Amino acid sequence: MTDSKKFIIGSRGSKLSLAYSGYVKNLLLKSNSQFDDNSIEIKIIKTSGDIFQNKRISEIGGKGVFCKQIEDELLDSKIDLAVHSLKDLPTKMTKGLCVNAVVKRNDPRDAFLSYSSKSFNELKPQSKIGTSSFRRQAQLNLLRNDIKIIAMRGNIDTRIKKLKNQEFDAIVLSLAGLQMLNLENEVKEVFNIDQMLPAIGQGVIALQCRKDDQKTLNTLNVINDKETYYCIEAERALLEAIGGDCDTAIGGLAKLSNEKIFLKSELFSNDGNKKFEFESAGHFKEAKEIGYKVGKELLKKAGSNFTVQGN
Repeated sequence: MTDSKKFIIGSRGSKLSLAYSGYVKNLLLKSNSQFDDNSIEIKIIKTSGDIFQNKRISEIGGKGVFCKQIEDELLDSKIDLAVHSLKDLPTKMTKGLCVNAVVKRNDPRDAFLSYSSKSFNELKPQSKIGTSSFRRQAQLNLLRNDIKIIAMRGNIDTRIKKLKNQEFDAIVLSLAGLQMLNLENEVKEVFNIDQMLPAIGQGVIALQCRKDDQKTLNTLNVINDKETYYCIEAERALLEAIGGDCDTAIGGLAKLSNEKIFLKSELFSNDGNKKFEFESAGHFKEAKEIGYKVGKELLKKAGSNFTVQGN
């Protein structure tokens, strides 16, 4: 615990990040009688990813740009808990920290937003679609090769504002984030996972703390969603196996049913024109092994000419 008598949650300052942190705070209040509304504080921490919003994530340091400053405060015992969107966390965990708990996964699919078209297929040729994701870019181009994909960054409000200002004909965002902010009414279409397999960890809120903080570990264990946890173990092992980062055009989604993990994945060639797919299943206690297996098989399919971008 921190020196403060309060339990302090570290969060980015965006509306979505604060919504995630508020959600976690409410879970803690409901699950633990030692807490009341005054005993949990949410501390806003500005990250490099928040400061440099006009560049691709890979240009300012990769996935860790949304985490480093928060992790530093965690390591310095200035906060007790860091709340992250799991897909923002690098696969290699910072020394001394751990993610031993996650919140039940929200809908991991991608959403299509537009004020000029009712659906993706109705977009006119040469329409401009905004996304910051290489994965989404490759998937969209395979679905239609007559559209223009343009890089965009910024929080959800900023992206929707750009859409309203007609800087883009459409944008693609995570459905989970829109739902968390009660913006489902902005969605024109939800892509199914056969059209757009989600990013690894998409829709999952990760709870990070110090490895040696047993009290916090015990507290988080009560709100950990075990089904989601096993699924993301498989997904993140897959990403680790290929050495993936924020610029890697890869999708992966695990589901648990009757004690079996089913992991579906796809990896795109460096130019985005080829898609390599593999899926596997096994007992949930072997989640990591399944992920490593799928990652290695994807690399075999991609061949020796494939190189991981963004590392």
